Amino acid sequence: MNPASVPHGPRRPTWAGRNYSLLTTAGVVTSLGANGSLVAAAFAVLDAGGDGGDVGLVAAARTLPLVVFLLIGGALADRLPRDRVMVAANALNCLSQGTFAVLVLAGEPRLWQMMLLSALGGTGQAFFGPAAEGMLMSSVEGEQAGRAFAVFRMAVQGAALGGAALGGALIAAVGPGWVLALDAAAFALAGALRSFLDVSHIPPRAPGEGMPADLRDGWREFIGRPWLWGIVVQFSITNAVVGAAEAVYGPLVARDSLGGAGPWGLALAAFGAGTVTGALLMTRWKPRRLLLAGTLCVFPAALPSVALAVPMPAGVLYGVMFAAGTTVEVFGVSWMTALYQEIPEEKLSRVSAYDWFGSVALTPLATALAGPAEATFGRAAALWGCAGLVVLVTALVLLVPDVRTLPRRTQPVAASGTASADAERPVGGLG
Repeated sequence: MNPASVPHGPRRPTWAGRNYSLLTTAGVVTSLGANGSLVAAAFAVLDAGGDGGDVGLVAAARTLPLVVFLLIGGALADRLPRDRVMVAANALNCLSQGTFAVLVLAGEPRLWQMMLLSALGGTGQAFFGPAAEGMLMSSVEGEQAGRAFAVFRMAVQGAALGGAALGGALIAAVGPGWVLALDAAAFALAGALRSFLDVSHIPPRAPGEGMPADLRDGWREFIGRPWLWGIVVQFSITNAVVGAAEAVYGPLVARDSLGGAGPWGLALAAFGAGTVTGALLMTRWKPRRLLLAGTLCVFPAALPSVALAVPMPAGVLYGVMFAAGTTVEVFGVSWMTALYQEIPEEKLSRVSAYDWFGSVALTPLATALAGPAEATFGRAAALWGCAGLVVLVTALVLLVPDVRTLPRRTQPVAASGTASADAERPVGGLG
């Protein structure tokens, strides 16, 4: 038989190169473990005799290092090879989650131990996040970038769907310790995959004037774009209140009204299913006004807090979480596409760090105050407050002209910061 006549398997799209495939596979692995471990950490605290305030403290301990180390992580990722930063961060996450698992499996972990290990995990994420975002954006090119980001997010969110559901079921069956152990193993495997990334296509960074100068350069890039800092401020508040609702109030409502970890895991899985649906939609839909379409889709993020405040039956909660996941993912893909087309490649990680920094800056405070807020105002009133803040800040950011008008482009900006192509012709969508 002529070898040329042998049928081949499905060919990868031209935009799905080696780095993109490795990043997507590793992202799926870590998403499977991480989404189960978030539920496991909350129930590990509750199983050890903690209350809502203790759950909030452990969640805050994880997010506080993001605020402290994100900017340093972004500067390092634009100066050092991004693949090495990612692998080192994965190693730290593997060690911290593995130790957390051992403590939970061995007996009753102490609150300070759980907070310390959560803080180490957050430190790893602070260095990993900006490097990973810059690496992903440098792995695609051309007008198919939006589709590539949508497919990546669809794969990762699909894994989140399975991870949350499996995590909830495993917690109910064998306890949270084993779920934390699986997360540690996932970080080890993902780090091994990311060690094979090729960064030879990224131009060497010219020697700079040091980290303070790099941070100032990234700040100028960030603050000079009203759409960028406006949405980051919006999500600083949105992420804080949604994070408090999901990390603290969600497990408590599940314990008191829904039947425990299993239904809450399914609710998170429903959100994950929604994000998969939203990403699938964005593989086809190319809204002409990226940020207008995305921002309008943030309003439904208030609905899960409303559902928990009532509280609604589990089946209704699942539907609400699915709808919120779908619309939030439309924003997520639109946001990544906007950053890709507007920010020069050599500054991606620093700008991403400022994005992450602003987006998580208030989350430690919100999660730490969730318990006291519940004690002062009541759980339902605190959740209604979370929903109201999401609606308010999303409405306010629409007042920024660039949020309403930023167009989709066919090519990203050049290194000089000017667009390398005109805005593409309207292809449908909002605006």
